[in-house]
Amino acid sequence: VLVNGASGGVGTFAVQLARAFGAEVTGVCGPRNVDMVRSIGAHQVIDYTERDFTRSGQRYDVLIDIAGSRPGWACRRVLTGKGALVAVGGEPGRWVQPGGHVVSLLAAGPFVSQRVSSVNVVTCEETKRNLVTLTGLIEDGKVTPVIDRSFPFARIPEAVTYQEAGHAAGKVVITVGG
Repeated sequence: VLVNGASGGVGTFAVQLARAFGAEVTGVCGPRNVDMVRSIGAHQVIDYTERDFTRSGQRYDVLIDIAGSRPGWACRRVLTGKGALVAVGGEPGRWVQPGGHVVSLLAAGPFVSQRVSSVNVVTCEETKRNLVTLTGLIEDGKVTPVIDRSFPFARIPEAVTYQEAGHAAGKVVITVGG
């Protein structure tokens, strides 16, 4: 499993969850977060300022793309024949607008070796079963929330500005009360 955006709030969970379920994990992040991503379970870490993961020559069964920093057709290069690209979050329209991931996946078909056999939209449901599983992984120490910074409630605007800058390593937390 390759996690692009492995050091962010969602990426840190993706790395740990993939590892907890037995996957060999490669994380992609910036230079200041390489050690942290390795410490939460990534077997390999790619510093995106030094290497383009889509040109590494390595193949993955799953690419969890949180950062959205590379076009879909480039991401397909790193997938095995039946590999899956899981695009997570992002700005509205990022996946389906002209030049977005889904559009580039479909349009680039003649130019890359893998063919897109289907495009599925999946949402994560907050079911009791999923929450019980996640709670168990946290209680067993297999998943640990990574907290970048905490801000008191009165400093929410500053917290939002920090989060929107896009360089938080883990979650940004707002504390309420005492």
